[in-house]
Amino acid sequence: MNKKPFKSPVVKPFLLTLIGTMVFWSCQEGTPKVNHTDDSSQFVNLTDAVPDAILEIRYYSTYNFVGARIDGYEEPTALITRVAADSLRAVSDDVIQLGYRLKIYDAYRPQKGVDHFVRWAANVSDTLMKPYFYPDLDKSVLFDQEYIMEKSGHTRGSTVDITLFDMNTEKELDMGGTFDWFGPESHPDFCGNPETGEYTGDNSKSPTGLSITAEQFANRMILRQTMLRHGFKALDSEWWHFTLLNEPFPDTYFTFPVKKIKNKAL
Repeated sequence: MNKKPFKSPVVKPFLLTLIGTMVFWSCQEGTPKVNHTDDSSQFVNLTDAVPDAILEIRYYSTYNFVGARIDGYEEPTALITRVAADSLRAVSDDVIQLGYRLKIYDAYRPQKGVDHFVRWAANVSDTLMKPYFYPDLDKSVLFDQEYIMEKSGHTRGSTVDITLFDMNTEKELDMGGTFDWFGPESHPDFCGNPETGEYTGDNSKSPTGLSITAEQFANRMILRQTMLRHGFKALDSEWWHFTLLNEPFPDTYFTFPVKKIKNKAL
C-alpha cells in the first residue's frame, strides 16, 4: 500500500524564512561599503610632489562643460593622495626625458563638485557650453551614457585628468581632441588599438565623421603607455583619465574642498 508522504505544516514557512534570510545577508555582503570623510591627511599638493607639472584647473575656471566654477573648487590647485603622487612623479621623470611636461586639468574632486555636475545635467535646458564640449549629443542622454554619474573616481583622490606639454613648441601635445569632449572621439580606441598602439584610422564611431591623425593617436599612446607603466589604469571613454591601479581608498569619497594644503611634508 502506497502511503502519502507526511508533510509538516511548518516546513514551507521555515524554508521561506531561511531563504529570505540568506538572500538578505547575501545582498548585504555584496553591497560595498561607501565612506565619506573630510580628512585630508593622506593628500598632498600635486605640484609639491611633481614640481614640473603645469596646472590648468578647468573646474576652478568657467571654461568647462558647465560654464561656471564648480562647487568645492576654492583655489586653482590640484590635490592627490600621497601614494598616487609617488607614481605620478615617476611618470613625470619619464616624460621629461622625452621633452614633455605633465599638464593637469583635474585631480582630486570633492563630492560637492560631483553633485554640482549632477544638478547641471538634470537641467536639460542649460546648454551654454554645448558647442564646445558636446555638440553631437542631446544633453538628456548624459546620464544614460554615463558621461555624468553620481560618484566619481576623482573623489577617491587617486585619479588625474592629464595631458602632455611639449617643451619644444611650448604648447600642449596635439591629442586630436579637447579635454572633456563628450563623444566617441575621446575614447582611447578611436582610430586605433590602444592595446597594440596600432593606428587604424577607423573613425566609424564618430557621429559626424571626425577623425584623428596617426600622429595624434601616437601622442595619446605616449601618455597612455607611460601612465600604465607606472601603475595607473586607463578609462575606456577618456584618453586623459587615469586612476592608480592600487588606489589607497577604493571605497572612500572625500568631501574637503580643493585648496592648497599647508604644512604637508612629502
